[in-house]
Amino acid sequence: MTHEYAQLTDDLLTIADWQRYIASTLHGADVYFGHGAANGWEEANLLLSAITSMSFPELYEFRDCRLTYDEKVQLAALVNRRIRDKVPAAYLVHKAWFCDLPFYVDERVLVPRSPIAELIEKQFQPWLTHEPERILDLCTGSGCIAIACAYAFAEAEVDAVDISLDALAVARMNIEEHGLSHRVEAIESDGFNALEGRLYDLIVTNPPYVDAEDMADLPDEYHHEPELGLAAGLDGLDLVRRILLDAPAHMTPGALLICEVGNSMVHMDEQWPDVPFMWIEFERGGDGVFMISREQLLDHAETIRSGGRYA
Repeated sequence: MTHEYAQLTDDLLTIADWQRYIASTLHGADVYFGHGAANGWEEANLLLSAITSMSFPELYEFRDCRLTYDEKVQLAALVNRRIRDKVPAAYLVHKAWFCDLPFYVDERVLVPRSPIAELIEKQFQPWLTHEPERILDLCTGSGCIAIACAYAFAEAEVDAVDISLDALAVARMNIEEHGLSHRVEAIESDGFNALEGRLYDLIVTNPPYVDAEDMADLPDEYHHEPELGLAAGLDGLDLVRRILLDAPAHMTPGALLICEVGNSMVHMDEQWPDVPFMWIEFERGGDGVFMISREQLLDHAETIRSGGRYA
């Protein structure tokens, strides 16, 4: 699909014109939403914000202001790429939002979109009984969870851990941009392997969890994301099994593990029906996130190790 730039620049004048045009065009195209934007309106605002250097509230306040010719040409080009190449809007402008915080993103990391953001904003209440001194964000990707946790708990030290050196390079950029290098440390590690002796009051993780069947059916937009951050074996639980077994050795008494597994929650319920995973409900939508304590993991370690009734 192509657009005549000259006609667009003549017909569409204001920010509001372009918001409507981009949203309508995307809604009528064969694109998938869900990479940090729920619909064409949100993607329109993301593109406009990047081109105009305005915040979302400023876009609304100045919606009747006209765009320059160069701005309109840039927007038209981005819309073309979004539709033709199925590139998520966040990658087009190298920006995504998580917990109302901006993050640099590119195709080395997943686009931030976890419902865990809602838990961070609430400081994991009512489940977290004391403010954590040390937090682990395992499989950190862009570093968004680690950085958001550092904002939520101003005295906490946070480890942002990933196996991918490419992802850690992006995480370090974001840590530096948010001025948190003194409290957030990016660490290369395959799971907990490089974390010997480190203990945490809270572990938060959004690991790869997409099972083989879902990987085969993913929309084109997902193929711009690193497969390492998505695929996790036949049932999507390859890394989750390791986390459940290894996490207690790195948790202080009373510590909590928060883990996202998406659609693979079905496989967890099948394999470990007697393990007391608490599945969290979200006001803004989303599911597949569980919470479990260190003590519960220890109590059910043998069941987890054996794979439950389906071992």
